[in-house]
Amino acid sequence: MEAQPGDRRSKPTLLTTLLLGVMLLASRANSQQTYVTRYDTFTGFTFLDSPHVSLFENGFHYQIGVRPTTWYSLGFDYSVSAGNLTLTPNLLTTTLQQQLGAELAGLAAAGKLPSGYTLVVPAHSFTQTFAAGPQLAYRHFKTVTLFLRPDLGAIHEAATPHPAAGDLIAEGVVQQLVPSGKKTDWTPFYGFGGGTDFLFTKHVGLRVQSDLVYDHLFSDLLKDGRFTVRFSVGPIFNFGNNIAK
Repeated sequence: MEAQPGDRRSKPTLLTTLLLGVMLLASRANSQQTYVTRYDTFTGFTFLDSPHVSLFENGFHYQIGVRPTTWYSLGFDYSVSAGNLTLTPNLLTTTLQQQLGAELAGLAAAGKLPSGYTLVVPAHSFTQTFAAGPQLAYRHFKTVTLFLRPDLGAIHEAATPHPAAGDLIAEGVVQQLVPSGKKTDWTPFYGFGGGTDFLFTKHVGLRVQSDLVYDHLFSDLLKDGRFTVRFSVGPIFNFGNNIAK
């Protein structure tokens, strides 16, 4: 189901409120951590929100890391998600906009364009992200770890347009722009992220995190890149020897 505009406006506010709450809880924790394991792994729920193309996806997020020291780690990050987006002519490159404009004008002149017609093409999206790199940790609090990281990686997306039933104009546009019926692309992304680990024991906790990245998928069709917010929550498992000794 497509995210409604009101829903998209509420998510940044919700995310900000949650992060502020996390910081408040962290400020009330005390005592520096004296037990830090060598490795950690995370798995949990994630959502990706790309308002520019009205894309909202739910999915799965996995991370694994190794800690050379207590204050930084190196790791691998993977997420997979799926959802729906909406494509409109204003999102396309200038050349494609001009081409479509001429075609629609021709249909209108021939009396084949319905009155008040607006070209809208819904599509289903399947997205995977891959990243690796460092993460910095702040362990001043015994049961709460704060962390920040740069986000550098690659994103793969497969989009499958599905015009509304009976919309022959949209079907024709899709056939013209995506003859195979499915469009796939790889591109790099960059940004930053961070979050909080709430430690219930030495080895088990809850991770809450978010990332903001920029990419330009389908640059042959879309004129602009987009910012995407990823939010994830789930259990974290710490294992290996204690490196805080």
